[in-house]
Amino acid sequence: MDTLSHRPQSCMQLLEEYAASCIEGTALKLRFAEVGGRDVYNITAPFKAEGVDVIAGRVEARDSEDAEIVFFAERDGWWRPLPGAPSLPYQDPFVCSVGGEWIVGGVEAWAIPDDPNGFSCWRTVFFRGKTLGELRHFATGPDLMKDIRLLELPDGRIAVCTRPQGAVGGLGQIGFTVLDSLEQLTAERLEQATIYDDQFIPEEWGGANELHLLSNGDIGVLGHIARYDEAGDRHYYPMTFAIRPDTGARTAMKIIAVRSDFEPGSAKRPDLTDILFSGGLKRLPGGRAALYVGASDAEAHVMHLPDPFLEYEQSSREELYIA
Repeated sequence: MDTLSHRPQSCMQLLEEYAASCIEGTALKLRFAEVGGRDVYNITAPFKAEGVDVIAGRVEARDSEDAEIVFFAERDGWWRPLPGAPSLPYQDPFVCSVGGEWIVGGVEAWAIPDDPNGFSCWRTVFFRGKTLGELRHFATGPDLMKDIRLLELPDGRIAVCTRPQGAVGGLGQIGFTVLDSLEQLTAERLEQATIYDDQFIPEEWGGANELHLLSNGDIGVLGHIARYDEAGDRHYYPMTFAIRPDTGARTAMKIIAVRSDFEPGSAKRPDLTDILFSGGLKRLPGGRAALYVGASDAEAHVMHLPDPFLEYEQSSREELYIA
């Protein structure tokens, strides 16, 4: 497996840079109805399907991780389940379009039987269909790999970010590869992706959450960087960077939001309070963007902020990209 080396960036370094940037945004908590009192979090950005704006979200009870993916449409200020859309028994949805079909993915998680430490396993599952109602399973990623994200390139090929963990990847490293077609989306091929080795320090981890095709042909990556503190509490921060699809070269990362930028709210557990799940980003006119996040594994929020991808389109590649 190939690697690309670079000086790693830490959460603390990126947080200092974020504080110095003085980014100003406005945030709003999203409201969901008709979910039986359960939490909705780790949402996608809105996408146009069945003629309406749709959000996919992770829905589960506060004291459970028995999740389902539900598709929501907004009405009268509330997001409600989309009539006729399926629900899927998985965690952490993501959505994109390839070849005129919807690609919907989620995380399948299960407990390892009789494991004395109570360890769990997980993998990413993929569905495709011309409409949400026609979704059918077509691919499964490797065990212990979340955060697999796809992007159709102008030539029809498919850029993919991966996130191995364990013997390869440690706590979680981002990988990159390009496929000729969806038929190549197999566990074996995903395990062959080039790893950005040293993107994170060994005690921290991260992953890609959404890929954007930029105006210069590069790929804007919305992702996250994360760490544990001394008490074992988790801290997740939305970040971005860019990739050149022809060479795999990448830029440095930057944090684009922190939990205190959003309204206070509930948390699934105390150790999950400082978590932002980078669900999706919608680019808007006037150099702005809307960042959709899951907060504290219990809520969904949106924040309007300066478009973090503009930097990658407006600066020269020589200034930004790591050799």
